[in-house]
Amino acid sequence: MAQQTESMETVKVIDETGVRPFTVDVPQATIDDLRRRLDATRWPGKELDPSQGVQLGLLRALARYWSSEYDFGRLASRLNAVPQFMTTIDGVDIHFIHVRSEHDNALPMILTHGWPGSVIEMLDVIGPLTDPTEHGGGFQDAFDVVIPSIPGYGFSATPTEVGWNTGRIAQAWAELMKRLGYTRYVAQGGDQGANVTDAMARLAPEGLLGIHLNLLATLPNEVGADIFGNQIAHGLFKRVAVAAFASRAEKESVALHAVEGLFMRGYLVEMLEHSQTIGTAISDTPIGMAAWMLDHDDDAYQKIFHAFVDGKPTGGLTRDAILDNMTLYWVTNTANSAARLYWETSQAVNAALASGAKPPELSLPVAFTVFPGEIFQAPRSWAEKVYPNLTYFNEAPKGGHFAAWEEPEVFSEEMRSAFRPLR
Repeated sequence: MAQQTESMETVKVIDETGVRPFTVDVPQATIDDLRRRLDATRWPGKELDPSQGVQLGLLRALARYWSSEYDFGRLASRLNAVPQFMTTIDGVDIHFIHVRSEHDNALPMILTHGWPGSVIEMLDVIGPLTDPTEHGGGFQDAFDVVIPSIPGYGFSATPTEVGWNTGRIAQAWAELMKRLGYTRYVAQGGDQGANVTDAMARLAPEGLLGIHLNLLATLPNEVGADIFGNQIAHGLFKRVAVAAFASRAEKESVALHAVEGLFMRGYLVEMLEHSQTIGTAISDTPIGMAAWMLDHDDDAYQKIFHAFVDGKPTGGLTRDAILDNMTLYWVTNTANSAARLYWETSQAVNAALASGAKPPELSLPVAFTVFPGEIFQAPRSWAEKVYPNLTYFNEAPKGGHFAAWEEPEVFSEEMRSAFRPLR
């Protein structure tokens, strides 16, 4: 599956920091088995209404392209085109991409992906971030980028014990940046990556200057209570008391309904409560896994639908790039372990609620970008309540939940603007 290469130069690196080079090598037998499973799919009957879920036409188009037209060598080629490494932190092997800018005084940044994404989400922002002069920016806006795979995702190892929640991952990321020799850096995340990045800022490890989020990782107390107060049967929020806003601005009302809809989606509830159950199913069938991943949010679904069915991709959400991500999940057999992070989140939140412990205060600078296709449009008022030291807030012109993947140039410009004051 992968090779770790050494030379006279890298041996010294391994001895001093525990960082070792990494190369992706997917066995042909794994690809042949994937093709066989795709061709042997037992299809369900066609949906009677589009609202019933991922449409059969999309899945058939995806399966046909994946099996007969997709280049299975793309995954290894794309990843091996950038410097990859492995290091062991807290007993778990962590895979990461590390690209240094050729510009002087580049600001180091660690970017964390989410679910159902992976480091594939971030590949197209590496160029604009490390070499901004070739992408509409100035040399003073350059970043060194570190893109780790969350434990249980991609080529990072699957933890063999419980407790690898977003807080523990945040601690591992701080150790990773220290191990790479960075004494000052920034962090960015969306989706689960936003939870990790928020946790990093609350831990405030030495050297972390500030963070950027493109999904609100923490809701204002009154919003959470308004949504979850009556859902006493739901394990994650069963201890939240009932409260309500006296009034809301229009943006707050729209966002509130969107958040309510998010927490009613089946994939979220199932992975929060019984990740192993769904993990068993999606580890056995690639089209089942694909359907589960596609039923994530309406905006991304529509864009992926048009990419496969109509041949009209949106930005970086092309057929090949989408299948790069799905193929990564399949060949590493991480569909189950990736889903487990939601269960870990549920356990951590329940434990905190039971103990009455409050999360650490967050005083570091926080930047936030709202992308128009995001699952919910967090208004500035919410961001300011959660992050009193909100130093940047912007509504981007285009992009959705997978912002870096879909619109790498827009995303990169947001990073330049957000972190420019911290250089």
